[in-house]
Amino acid sequence: MKVFVTGGSGFVGGALVHRLVAEGHEVMALARSGSSIQRVRAAGADAVPGDLAELGRAGSPAPIWLAKVREADAVVHVAAHMEFWGPDSLFEQANHVPTVALHAASVAAGVRRFVLISAASVSTGSQRRPVVDESTPDGRPNIAYSRVKLATERALLKAHSENTELVVLRPPFIWGRGMTTINEMVKVAEAGRFAWIDHGKHIVDFVHVENLAGAAILALTRGRHRGVYYVTDGTPMPIRDFLTPLLATRGVDLSKSRSVPLAMAAPMAAMMDRTARLLRRKTAPPLTNWLVSFTGRDRSYDITAARRGLGYSPDVTVEKGLAEMSFS
Repeated sequence: MKVFVTGGSGFVGGALVHRLVAEGHEVMALARSGSSIQRVRAAGADAVPGDLAELGRAGSPAPIWLAKVREADAVVHVAAHMEFWGPDSLFEQANHVPTVALHAASVAAGVRRFVLISAASVSTGSQRRPVVDESTPDGRPNIAYSRVKLATERALLKAHSENTELVVLRPPFIWGRGMTTINEMVKVAEAGRFAWIDHGKHIVDFVHVENLAGAAILALTRGRHRGVYYVTDGTPMPIRDFLTPLLATRGVDLSKSRSVPLAMAAPMAAMMDRTARLLRRKTAPPLTNWLVSFTGRDRSYDITAARRGLGYSPDVTVEKGLAEMSFS
């Protein structure tokens, strides 16, 4: 199969490109810089110079690189601007507009499958059930990134599709060798400012980058049109049991970290979050509503639909993933 990938030089996209090439697919990956082009080529894919930001600009001609989409059997859209803080308008321009435009271009080109890598956090916020699945109401997400991701999902699910089938994957916290999302946690812990909520007892869910890449490949040929699937490692656990060995791979010891009760953390976060937004701060406060949701409330995702609809079965265990990180 000939597959067009966005974000192919990044953490998730890079893992996907390597897997696709290893399985014999012909891969084209969008790359917006010289270093990105080098990484894509090193993975065995055809680097397509271009930038997603060129899509959706009013009055602008279609970028030249879109011609490559017309050659593809499938598109996997991985690229996204990701931060835990910022206004909705930032993510609308950086993520929503290009994604809707890319999907429309894929439909016009006759691409058979469009796989969107969304986020499980689209249901993190007002929805507080400890276990959710695809039938659970999403509620209102509590960060802009997730609100816009949810709006993008809905726009694509309602969009004209012709013969282009759409599959949406919702991964939670993505981890594995090469991850950068724990860098801030490492800094906080090394400065002695890390704290658990309720001693880290709350359940968290996650997905190894290789498991997510495997799910994306399955979605190229499996899953129903307009199907939405949560994808995890299938092993939710107390956040302390997950983060302690994860940060240990970076030489960080969390064993003596203090703890604050949720009853104290939640109102503090609400106050700090609200104040920072009113003052239009460009950086997040030390404690936010999202951080409380992630570390202070039980949340796992039922992946029965992915197992049945995609034939998904996570191969990389927590033990294996941690061992790879320890020796990388």
